[in-house]
Amino acid sequence: MEKGTFQDVNAQVVERCKAGDNRAQYELYKLYSKAMFNVSMRITNDYAESEDVLQEAFISAFKNLHSYKAEASFGSWLKRIVINASVNAVRKRRSELVPLEDRLAEDVPEEEYDDNTEWQVEQVRRAIQRLPDGYRVVLSLYLLEGLDHAEIGEVLEISESTSKSQYSRARKKLLEIMKDTHSMA
Repeated sequence: MEKGTFQDVNAQVVERCKAGDNRAQYELYKLYSKAMFNVSMRITNDYAESEDVLQEAFISAFKNLHSYKAEASFGSWLKRIVINASVNAVRKRRSELVPLEDRLAEDVPEEEYDDNTEWQVEQVRRAIQRLPDGYRVVLSLYLLEGLDHAEIGEVLEISESTSKSQYSRARKKLLEIMKDTHSMA
């Protein structure tokens, strides 16, 4: 028997889930749990909270599988659920976006830095973790999850221009954190 493409196999597993097959649910969980945990972790910055978000997101996905129309990949559909659940978890912590006026983003001047300086992935990850929740969420959604500012605005219930401002300020703050870390080394 010839193996199908990942999308074909994935579609078959989703159909089995819709039919109530618990093994198929476990297969989907195994396929997507690590990637979705990482998405949540980048947003919540909390291991235990990301585990909770992951469980809630999968439960929600399985309950609402009938609404999945295969217009996008299952992974994209699930990722949206995880992003929304992660953002809600951050909100529940009573952390608010850094207050900003609702105006167009200011251009942040490009910082001059040594082109030979190469930041290690771990240093960047730690610096992102040090950002305030609002900055980290917008930066993660934009850079790491690939959402545009209109989508971020929709998810976070803010205007597109506020998303742009948050992103701009997050970049600036991230550079400051990285420079401070670098100067301490």
